[in-house]
Amino acid sequence: MTDKNSKKKALMVWGGWLGHEPQQCTAIFAPYLESQGYDVTVSDTLDSYLDRELMMSLDLIVPVWTMGTITNEQEKGLLDAVMSGIGIAGWHGGMGDSFRNNVNYQFMVGGQWVAHPGGVIDYKVNITKHEDPIVAGLDDFEMHSEQYYMHTDPANEVLATTTFNGDHAYWIDGTVMPVVWKRTYGKARVFYTSLGHVAKDFDVPEALEIVKRGMLWASL
Repeated sequence: MTDKNSKKKALMVWGGWLGHEPQQCTAIFAPYLESQGYDVTVSDTLDSYLDRELMMSLDLIVPVWTMGTITNEQEKGLLDAVMSGIGIAGWHGGMGDSFRNNVNYQFMVGGQWVAHPGGVIDYKVNITKHEDPIVAGLDDFEMHSEQYYMHTDPANEVLATTTFNGDHAYWIDGTVMPVVWKRTYGKARVFYTSLGHVAKDFDVPEALEIVKRGMLWASL
């Protein structure tokens, strides 16, 4: 990681399935990080993870890559960097549904998307750990988007949840699902939220603020 007195460095890698508007979402958060004093590198290739000198110079990695495939070497470059203490933060399918065959990647994230019953619907997000700085001062809020049903790691520190009502899959009625969490992987801080299906979702102030704070927290 960079010296504490130098400018922080972030890498944003976008691509994969374009339905999640990875480039448009990156364009929301890259300028924000720059406004916070970060030197931001934006890439559209997973080969960035092969550049060890770059990876080990970072403070923050923001993956914005839905589905697709990653080579063993690319995955190792990413996971080695995170394990060493480089923070990572992301949202929705850009981090939580990136490489469906890569369980080591999913272990790092702390979860994997499996369904969004009903597609784009109205649902509520409940803040559950009000004292945490990532969600402090935020109230419960409404989303019109995909309500992610995920397989999640019980080691996650959950900051917000959503409850499924069973309208689109009756057998999960009442299921409480994590929406925002943080965790560690090796020496690194890991932040994830299932919010952010498309760029317009970040018109919701709470969704936008949670990602902003999560990125900063991961790179402390």
